Amino acid sequence: MIYLYIHCISKRWNALITVSSGSCIPLPGCLSGRTLQLYVPIRQFFYDLIHPDYSAVTDVYVLMFLADTVDFVIIVFGFWAFGKHSAAADITSSLSEDQVPGPFLVMVLIQFGTMVVDRALYLRKTVLGKVIFQVILVFGIHFWMFFILPGVTERKFSQNLVAQLWYFVKCVYFGLSAYQIRCGYPTRVLGNFLTKSYNYVNLFLFQGFRLVPFLTELRAVMDWVWTDTTLSLSSWICVEDIYAHIFILKCWRESEKRYPQPRGQKKKKVVKYGMGGMIIVLLICIVWFPLLFMSLVKSVAGVINQPLDVSVTITLGGYQPIFTMSAQQSQLKVMDQPKFNKFIKGAMQFLENYEKEDITVAELEGNSNSLWTISPPSKQKMIHELMDPNSSFSVVFSWSVQRNMSLGAKAEIATDKLSFPLKNTTRKHIAKMIAGNNTESSKTPVTIERIYPYYVKAPSDSNSKPIKQLLSENNFMNITIILSRDNTTKSNSEWWVLNLTGNRIYNQHAQALELVVFNDKVSPPSLGFLAGYGIMGLYASVVLVIGKFVREFFSGISHSIMFEELPNVDRILKLCTDIFLVRETGELELEEDLYAKLIFLYRSPETMIKWTREKTN
Repeated sequence: MIYLYIHCISKRWNALITVSSGSCIPLPGCLSGRTLQLYVPIRQFFYDLIHPDYSAVTDVYVLMFLADTVDFVIIVFGFWAFGKHSAAADITSSLSEDQVPGPFLVMVLIQFGTMVVDRALYLRKTVLGKVIFQVILVFGIHFWMFFILPGVTERKFSQNLVAQLWYFVKCVYFGLSAYQIRCGYPTRVLGNFLTKSYNYVNLFLFQGFRLVPFLTELRAVMDWVWTDTTLSLSSWICVEDIYAHIFILKCWRESEKRYPQPRGQKKKKVVKYGMGGMIIVLLICIVWFPLLFMSLVKSVAGVINQPLDVSVTITLGGYQPIFTMSAQQSQLKVMDQPKFNKFIKGAMQFLENYEKEDITVAELEGNSNSLWTISPPSKQKMIHELMDPNSSFSVVFSWSVQRNMSLGAKAEIATDKLSFPLKNTTRKHIAKMIAGNNTESSKTPVTIERIYPYYVKAPSDSNSKPIKQLLSENNFMNITIILSRDNTTKSNSEWWVLNLTGNRIYNQHAQALELVVFNDKVSPPSLGFLAGYGIMGLYASVVLVIGKFVREFFSGISHSIMFEELPNVDRILKLCTDIFLVRETGELELEEDLYAKLIFLYRSPETMIKWTREKTN
């Protein structure tokens, strides 16, 4: 029962709360009776919470950390549920475009910041700070979840499953945090919670913990900042590293005691072929990984990437192009099965990686889609160069293939161009055609031999190449050109008309061009980050890097025998725990002495041998 006495001195109220246990709490003056009725119970509640009569000290920090980690993962992978539009709030698509949404960044930083603050309070063992932090989190999160978030997402909290899951985990954290406040922080924090037992589970979990980037370093620095110690940061990290190494050795020594190897007995075949066989298979897979991956990723999981546009341009002597044409939609036809079977008979080795869906036939109109609007001076100069046998004059054939970039291609457009010198007779005929003397020769089509690459390859990159293996005698095909004029109008418009000679797949007798495009399969977008390196890139960035780590494992062992082959590490392990213990009890001078003893032990091989001998009965 609580007895309340109020005494007024010099027009100020001073209150005193007398508890049955005898504890007293001074109260501020100038408070009315109604205010005291509200203030006293709240003040007494927090006083009893921070100064309990007795405390069953416990440590649930690990569970609180796991709850915070789960909430962190939910924010990263379920951020779309915390935005107004799910498509716009998709974090994976935003990160793939190198864009970090502002709300996502704020939520992640706040979540990470609360984990850091929680760690600091745990190391300082300040219950009052934990109470204040708990109150701020409870009011802040509930105000956000039930008032701000529904307005942002335009969805009720009851309709947001991801937010409900995040809130449920956070409530678990609140419960654990309240239990920690009620029981108080432990007086001693010794080592990592994973180092309490010496078995395979703790060993592998501890090594996995150390493999997380920057986690070990961040934990060590935070522990040094918020723990009273005389050690410098480098000395602190040295002790942590020694303790981690000794713990791993202790786990291996305990496993050797549980599963002893009899003296003079050879290793069992199960062990040799089990562990050794797995290592052999793993090393072989690493060596041949780039070739296997690049072969299987396109043949098994490859995506067909048919062209969206095929364009052709022909230029004479560097002047304005005489012919430009493109094929799209209905003009791009997939090769049918009967014609594909004819190809297989002639070039089986080349076509074994292609299916009929990978081959596109582009039908190009013979009439250029643009007028030839060369200026009269340039035309006269062009005629002069064509008629001069001493000047070099060539025809340039270029093409481009546009694909869908979102399917996984490295480049949207694959292009290439070829240059061919013209024969003198061909040059004279073209010059007469351009001059337009109304002679019979100026109206006759001119044949340009072996310049048209009928088959081209469109790989996933930007380098398209002609395929000579499929051409007869490995030569390009012939085309005919003629300059047409519109004499019915005063504009005297001119344009070029081209025609492909020889056998075609479609439209044998039409005046047109035809281009067969072999489209390489592209890797799916999910594997594009690896396939984009190519075979040589994978060898340089993956195989050689892994090989370096493997080589470090197989070499340099002789230099670490002194610190690895320790028969009994119990005394060194006890020395490390003693350093932790005296640090927690505040005996900092003794901490310095024990640290100096640990350093001397590692500097003295003879002392190390004495300390790590097996115990004899």
